[in-house]
Formats: sequence, structure tokens, C-alpha cells
Amino acid sequence: MIRAGCHVSIAGSLADAVGRAEERGCDCFQIFSRNPRGWRFKDLTDAETDGFKGRLAASGLGPVVDHMPYLPNLASPKEEVYEKSVETLTAELNRCEALGIPFLVMHLGSHLGTGIEVGRERLIDGILQALAAAPGGVRLLLENTAGTKNGLGGTFEEIALLLDALPEERTAVCFDTCHAFAAGYDLRDAAAVGETLDLFDGALGLERLHVVHCNDCKGALGSHLDRHEHIGLGAIGEDGFVALLAVPAIRRLPLICETPVDERRDDTGNIRRLRELAGV
Repeated sequence: MIRAGCHVSIAGSLADAVGRAEERGCDCFQIFSRNPRGWRFKDLTDAETDGFKGRLAASGLGPVVDHMPYLPNLASPKEEVYEKSVETLTAELNRCEALGIPFLVMHLGSHLGTGIEVGRERLIDGILQALAAAPGGVRLLLENTAGTKNGLGGTFEEIALLLDALPEERTAVCFDTCHAFAAGYDLRDAAAVGETLDLFDGALGLERLHVVHCNDCKGALGSHLDRHEHIGLGAIGEDGFVALLAVPAIRRLPLICETPVDERRDDTGNIRRLRELAGV
């Protein structure tokens, strides 16, 4: 068995997201706990948290993964953006705690030209501030990136430098297949998957990997193009996912699709294809 799912909308209510996950055939799923495109949000009410947790418990699905909104950038040299980003991360950790969500995934941001060392130090400091202000059991997962200009987290070694400065019991990694491939880590066959996972294990340790974003890639290997594609229909291809999903260290993890919805395939179709390629 594997635990496969996708990102689902919270339109209407957080509890409604559980129903959408069930409709799509999810075992696990990912959400934004609030509008991801703005800074402002309303505090959770007891009715919202109780409704979500009750619906989730009745469904038997899990784990749930929360994703940080789009605007925060904890590597930013702009003070207003940086302060808002730290506040947002703190709030999101607290929201996860209230909702019983164990994992919060975050993108690592851009230093906007100030240099990777400066950006890294600001990111580390911001995460430490947020973790200190939001004590609890939520695990913050740093997501690897496509290696775009000024971005942090495009290599496993960069992520290792971040994790080395952060509390091990509160942080880990979310591995995005599209981002890794776009950054130059080959995943197209068993040999390539083995080499890439060996590099991950050497830099970070596979035990630090807690969630996998399963996305094919529209761009070529090393293109730095962060464009997700349906499972098996992109440059990684079906052979790559067969090889990846055969690895025990991957199969045991929550596998979340963030794939397109179009005339070719929907969320249900991508989850089904992921299971087929995993041989279940």
C-alpha cells in the first residue's frame, strides 16, 4: 500500500476540504489553511477547528499537509516583507497545531540579489523566530526548489546548511520531484533515481524526508522551469515514477500530487496513475 493524495481547496470551509479529498480518492491530502494569495486572514474559530478535526477523524484520511501561502519570503532584504513573512509563518504553525495538522511545507524564498549567504542567514533567523513563538509538535518541512535565479534550496547541500542551523525535532524536508528534476537531479530511470536519492541521503539523510510532492515536469532536466505536469506525461516520465515508487523509503511517505487539472486528466486520474505506477 501507499498513501497517495493531492492538494484540495478549502472553499466553503476547512471541513469541506476533507470531503473533496474523499471524492478524489485520497489517502492523504494537502491544503492551504487560508487564502494563499494575501497577507490578511481571519483567526480560526472553535467551530472551524472542531468541524475540521471531526470530519477528518470520521474520514480516516491522513496525514494532512498544510502549505504556506505564496507571498511570504523569509530570505527577503525588504524589512516589511520579512516581518510579515515571519508573522505569517508563526501564525501558520499555530493554525496547524490548532487543526491537528502535523506538517507545514514552506518554500525557501529569494534573496533578491543580496547574495545566498545573506538570504540564508535571514531565512534561518526568521524560522527560528517563528518556531520559538509557536511551540508545539508541528514539523516544518523545507521544500527543495527548481534552482531559479536568487532562489534558495535548489541543491540538497543548500538545504543541509539550513537544517544544520535549525532544531532537528521541528524541521525536515519535503521533496518535490518536478523541482528536483528542473534543478538538475535526474529521475528518469532506476539508475538516475538511485543516484539522486544517494545524493539526497549523503547531504541530508533519507530519514529527514517526511513528504513527497509527486509532480512530473514540463521542462527539461536542469531547465530551472517550475512547471508541473501530469504524472508520467512530462520529462520525468512513467519509467521514472515506477523507479521512484519502488524505493521503500519513498513508498512509506505521504505522496501528494500538485498536478494540473485539464482535459487530459484530473486529480482523481493522477492519483490513480500514481497508484498504478506503484503497482497497487
